[in-house]
Amino acid sequence: MLMMRSESLCRGKQCHVIWSLVLIIGTVGLPLLGAESPPFPGERGERLDLACREDIWTREPKTFLEKFVRVPRDQVVGFALYTHDHGVLKITAQLYPLKPEEPREVRLEFWQDGAWHEVARAPVIYPGWSAHFRIAPWDQRRQVRYRVCHGAEASFEGVIRPDPIDKDEIVVASLSCNSNADRGDRQEIVANLLKQDPDLLFFAGDQSYDHQEHTAAWLLWGWQFREVIRDRPTVTIPDDHDIGQGNLWGEGGIVADSPAGDSGGYFYPPEYINMVHRCQTWHLPDPVDPAPVEQGISVYFTRLRVGGIDFAVIADRQFKSGPKGKIPQKGPRPDHINDPSVDPKSVDIPGLQLLGERQMAFLQNWAQDWEGAVMKAMLSQTALCGAVHLHGSKNNRLIADLDCNGWPQSERNRVLKILRQAAACHLCGDQHLAVVVQHGIEEFRDGPFGFTSPAIVNSYYARWWWPADEKPGLRPITGSPLPWTGDYFDGLGNRITMFVYANPELDTIGELRKAQRDPSVNRGDGYALVRFRKSDRTITFECWPRFADVSKGHAGQYPGWPITIKMFDNDGRKPVGYLPELRFQNIADPVVQVVDESNGEILYTRRIMGHRFRPPVFSPGSFTIKVGRDRPERIVAEHVKTTESEAIISVGF
Repeated sequence: MLMMRSESLCRGKQCHVIWSLVLIIGTVGLPLLGAESPPFPGERGERLDLACREDIWTREPKTFLEKFVRVPRDQVVGFALYTHDHGVLKITAQLYPLKPEEPREVRLEFWQDGAWHEVARAPVIYPGWSAHFRIAPWDQRRQVRYRVCHGAEASFEGVIRPDPIDKDEIVVASLSCNSNADRGDRQEIVANLLKQDPDLLFFAGDQSYDHQEHTAAWLLWGWQFREVIRDRPTVTIPDDHDIGQGNLWGEGGIVADSPAGDSGGYFYPPEYINMVHRCQTWHLPDPVDPAPVEQGISVYFTRLRVGGIDFAVIADRQFKSGPKGKIPQKGPRPDHINDPSVDPKSVDIPGLQLLGERQMAFLQNWAQDWEGAVMKAMLSQTALCGAVHLHGSKNNRLIADLDCNGWPQSERNRVLKILRQAAACHLCGDQHLAVVVQHGIEEFRDGPFGFTSPAIVNSYYARWWWPADEKPGLRPITGSPLPWTGDYFDGLGNRITMFVYANPELDTIGELRKAQRDPSVNRGDGYALVRFRKSDRTITFECWPRFADVSKGHAGQYPGWPITIKMFDNDGRKPVGYLPELRFQNIADPVVQVVDESNGEILYTRRIMGHRFRPPVFSPGSFTIKVGRDRPERIVAEHVKTTESEAIISVGF
């Protein structure tokens, strides 16, 4: 153990320093791990992260990544990521591999009074070559130039933005699936994002496709996006390819029997998984329930508030059950169903997990806690449905893919009900195909909206929305330029309403790869923007091609976008009646919760607009009404029934 200074704050002229205990491997004052001491134990770890091992300086580089990571020594600080929430600033600095004689320490400096001032130091942790700063208390109203420095010459500079709490429209950029089929820059996306100036960046997973070379591929991702991540909060969460697997059903951290992952668990050593988590997620707000899962694998599910929008950050693969050996195999592999005669209910067996009970408990509490929040959204890796028909090529039709979070269906519905309580939408990636759907739980359109972003580079594994009968669903979307919108059942029997999708125009991966940098070809790749407008509680979904001309405005987006919904459209249930009107005194925009007394179910917990609210209910019965400034802590009425009268409940604060 080493005692290190990893937290500090300069607020005005005062500095606050917090000391913490950190276990350091291969840092200042400790011996280097030699070539005979690989950082990941066992046979499964022998060939991991070779391009960034400490012994790379003793051999000639051969691969692209081995050459890429050998940068001039004044460029060894590759990039930095940060978030801040409720008085805590967290920063991760990512370094390229250091030479044995180079110091294993970086400095954090702030620009104050016309000069750079050191505010903290942190060790460089190997494997992974990352360094971490946790600074508290942090004044979220401040804008501060920062830089992370190594040695006498290397540094990375950016700006820590203040929380945009006074800004009406909070813009989130959502991206995922950064295929290694294209090793070049992402300048076309970065240039557009700098023009559109989002308040938050969300990278939903698969930042790395080099399964056994996470650190080098992560450095390549940072090089590609460093100009936009340097000066705004960024959420990065790893998905299956990041941790070296074709798919991931984490099953609470058990050991998987192959990199396919379908048995459940993690195939590579926990030291490798924890390195990935450390590099990609340490800068997020502290985990709400930090206890590791099996094998000592770390967790990172948490919440982040930006400008009054409250984001639940979920690891939707970490606890999910693997299909192999648990359900009858219904296709060529345990996770694929291609027999149309299969009853979807046959794979929805009791005891299967989706988010896991720890994350479900967090999500339920998050849905009721509105401190610092006006609107809510969940961020995770993949979609809560199977909004895809064709996989890999137009000749490969699947009925269902159990890698999506439409399975297990009962658990999927539990998650959707919690999101519906908070009128929260869902943002994710993974599927490569951009879609906006409204989920149905008991009925079509009674659940929240989900927006799956397109792949950043869609030349790894493309997908298409292409109903076999090529007919629109029931109640197609009025005015849509697309043929297949409306109400559908996905291959798992889940209700979804397809609003818009962005199919590639080519037929195979080979064709997509040949055209992956051709602006004239629609490959279905790009990125998403989501605009949360607090003044009228609306949400706008935008979808931009990789080589979009943003100067064209909406005409530069994929056909069918943008789509604007009201926040409360994320609860699509039809009221059967209304409870007496609530009239609040001495408070604006309080939190209101309604509970069904017949079963104790929370119908919803909402921050209302203004001083008056008439609570809708969706079945006959008796109800309890709770209110509060940020949480529903106070019962104001019990055994309340619907009424058509002008009954009023006056609530004072």
